[in-house]
Amino acid sequence: MNKFRKVLSVILCSAMVAGVGIGCSKEKTASETQAEAAKPTEQKTESNEQPASGEPLKITFLNSKAEIQAQFENMAKAFSEDNPGIEVEVIPCGIGQSPTEMLTTLYAANNAPTIAMLDSADAVAFKDNIADLSGEKWVNDAMPGSLDVFKVDDKLVGFPLAVEGWGLIYNNAVLREVGVDIASVNTTAELEEAFKKIEEKGKNGMIITSADWSLGAHLFSTAYSNQADNIADIKTVLSQFANGSSKIEDNAIANGLLDTFDAMKKYNIAKADPLSAAFEASPEALGSGKVGFWFMGNWAWPQIKEFAGDNTEFGMIPVPVSNNEADYGNIHMPATTTKVLVVDSSKNSEEQQAAAKTFLNWLVYEKKGQKGLVEECDIIPAFTNITLEMKNPLGKSMQSYIKEGKTSPGVMLSNKHWGDVGAAMQKYLGGYSKRDELLKDITTYWTSGDYK
Repeated sequence: MNKFRKVLSVILCSAMVAGVGIGCSKEKTASETQAEAAKPTEQKTESNEQPASGEPLKITFLNSKAEIQAQFENMAKAFSEDNPGIEVEVIPCGIGQSPTEMLTTLYAANNAPTIAMLDSADAVAFKDNIADLSGEKWVNDAMPGSLDVFKVDDKLVGFPLAVEGWGLIYNNAVLREVGVDIASVNTTAELEEAFKKIEEKGKNGMIITSADWSLGAHLFSTAYSNQADNIADIKTVLSQFANGSSKIEDNAIANGLLDTFDAMKKYNIAKADPLSAAFEASPEALGSGKVGFWFMGNWAWPQIKEFAGDNTEFGMIPVPVSNNEADYGNIHMPATTTKVLVVDSSKNSEEQQAAAKTFLNWLVYEKKGQKGLVEECDIIPAFTNITLEMKNPLGKSMQSYIKEGKTSPGVMLSNKHWGDVGAAMQKYLGGYSKRDELLKDITTYWTSGDYK
């Protein structure tokens, strides 16, 4: 993928839940996956025809968390065992590919999936093509605030799937070896001191994944999440960036975040060629102990554990934004509902839509569905009736921030923000721009008229 490409502009939304991305690993290239998915299949999703007698009803599921493609395929099989009249085909979205772009392509090909997993900010862009879910049972068991972003025109257009947070993932075995107490790392200065101690022992402070989705959709969005402790005030600040009444160049939190990012760049294991650090290489660097930290989200554990061996001493801390521990955000993890499932109503038959709704209820209320989400997919569910404890260390760490009330309203913006700001951050990471140029590029995004 072109590192500096711009992606489709869609409507901006942001959400806050009482508790809480994007993470992908490549199986096929985005173009290969898109081309295959766009081809007509034997299942004509645009028709209302019923399957021949005795044949199961087929529905399709577009999965934009490709790192757990195998897990979703296993869950689809388990669902069909419980519901033998329904077959679920799981279609993967390629790493780095916008699920919004892929779904748009599938609609253009008259081959829309029955269920699609989108980034939360993008669901309303398809509101005219997707089903109203407001009458479903699980609505009453959703976490407070988790449905707000999906309500439009008296219609509930989405099922909140994954509660996720992002920050600095640490390998405590490395930190313990060099004498760093992770509990004391709450400021930019303390983080840089930890980096120094790690490097004094012959290792590297951290690795920065250069992907635009990581830098734009998550890392820089931390500056928005820490503007206030509630989403209403955050939206006010963002509106001020858009109308020019407040400049991001003058924003203390944005500049504080970039101070921390400068320290991260200085101790990056890939600093000689920072844009070469792909997502696929980063879990190995952290899991094997080559580095102490990696900026990413709790969704990354399946990749880390492949290289961690018996070591489970991993956790997460927020990216500090100042040298005052008491400043909001230094001990608060950005967290939000990052993935949503939508059900197509324009290309799939009523029977297929009903089957899709059965699948969503199965995820929330059946033991196989709950275990599939929590234990196999390592997803923190957005439903209060699911009480299973996360087993992986990053999930546990994230759950502890939620239970202690130490989460900030994670802001997820449109894919245009991901593309534009992600590209600007890539240039800054690679040394192709200075801070004033970076902030000018980000200001251009906000004042271009695309913010809604």
